[in-house]
Amino acid sequence: MALSVHLQQKQSQSLVMTPQLAQSIKLLQYSHLELSEFIQGEVEKNPLLELGSDTSISADEVADASSENKENTISNEMKLDAGEKANDLDASFENVYDEGIAGAEKANSQPSSASISISSQGSSSNSKDDTDFLASVGETVSLTQYLNSQICLAFGDKKDREIATYIAHGLTDDGYYQEDLHDLAMQTGVSLNRVEDVLKEFQTLEPVGIGARDLKECLGIQLIEKNRFDPAMVMLLDNLPLLAKREFEKLMKLCSVTREDFNDMIREIKELDPRPAAKYEPVLAQNIVADVIIRQKTDGSWLIDLNPETLPKVLINYAYHSELTSAVKTPDGKEFIAESMANASWLTKSLDQRAQTILKVATEIVKQQDMFFAEGVEHLRPLNLKTVANAIKMHESTISRVTSNKFLMCDQGIFELKYFFSSSITSSESDEGHASQSVKHKIKQLVDLENPGKVLSDDQIVMQLQETGIEIARRTVAKYREAMRIPSSVQRRREKKQQA
Repeated sequence: MALSVHLQQKQSQSLVMTPQLAQSIKLLQYSHLELSEFIQGEVEKNPLLELGSDTSISADEVADASSENKENTISNEMKLDAGEKANDLDASFENVYDEGIAGAEKANSQPSSASISISSQGSSSNSKDDTDFLASVGETVSLTQYLNSQICLAFGDKKDREIATYIAHGLTDDGYYQEDLHDLAMQTGVSLNRVEDVLKEFQTLEPVGIGARDLKECLGIQLIEKNRFDPAMVMLLDNLPLLAKREFEKLMKLCSVTREDFNDMIREIKELDPRPAAKYEPVLAQNIVADVIIRQKTDGSWLIDLNPETLPKVLINYAYHSELTSAVKTPDGKEFIAESMANASWLTKSLDQRAQTILKVATEIVKQQDMFFAEGVEHLRPLNLKTVANAIKMHESTISRVTSNKFLMCDQGIFELKYFFSSSITSSESDEGHASQSVKHKIKQLVDLENPGKVLSDDQIVMQLQETGIEIARRTVAKYREAMRIPSSVQRRREKKQQA
């Protein structure tokens, strides 16, 4: 059969990802701050756009806007059984050694108030003087500025000051210097011994412990400053892993001290600061702003609203558009005005669609997890993206984007929308199963209520969960326990014994 080349016409349909469609998809997964930054940039680029006053968008407004399909109409009232409010979801599990030695952060308790005070970034007044004298008086000095002021006095040689400045700029957020000293020596053109001498002198600066290369050295510098760096303390710092595991009996033998002396040593270690730079350059905490607010009405129904603070209102200035259209005569100018108008229309429609989608997803979550909102985390049900997607006639990828970086506020606290999607743990009492989040909560309750003299092992936790109808493996309990930063039964027994 001979091969030949010929032309052929074919008609087909395909989905083309246009730049505007791609940007619309990105808008769904933007957080409140990311959306505000994006809109601010669009307003600066497009002369036809302007920011208006924020307005509250409720489920009723979305239902009116999406009346094209009656089956998808959203109601802001769903008759759901209301019960007693659950107690706080998480109690603070304070661990002095995990925080001080391992550098672990304490878990923040979730607010349970139904309303929070939120400030809008886009509503700042331009009339305020940027050079407010009173504001500049209370300005916090950064760690780098504080160290530079000391370096000028501590180092007389110009090259030593240069090396110390490199060290100051190479510190971690906690105040440690973990860069390679050989690289610093080559960069500054000096010997390794000189760099080590400068680092040793640098470690005498304030705050005490700054410039240490590890936790052991940081605590040692602070003990030297307090004149408490004796052989027993040296042995204790050499065995910090045993201290983290609460191997107190073994440590007392290694340090050759009595129990009373050992308790004094532990108290002194607790008074040290494992993060000497934290108080000079604190990490700015970003307040969580809820995108969806859920309130319970007196008749037991739920009122679901979008937070107006997270929905900046973008307006199209049609009067200015008419003025520009009549004034501009050049082809390039007319093309720019037409393109600006098209982009403005697309942005307003995309923002409206984003708000409708978020509210649809939140409404379906409330419908699926009604017992959680009424009675707490113990009644959280297993839920996946496919269930919500099928219910509101959307794709799973859309639900995933909507639930990313979006938060819901209710009487139980503030939760990310993804929190309500959890895997299912088999139940011996019903076919529905148990949500993994509710199982974690029950594990934490068992640990919090355990007898100090009879600390529960993972196997015993499995047995108690099975008595409540939860079929779970021991390795799953261990995984959940580690995820919640709950120590093993051996460590918990040592902790409670030490506390007693």
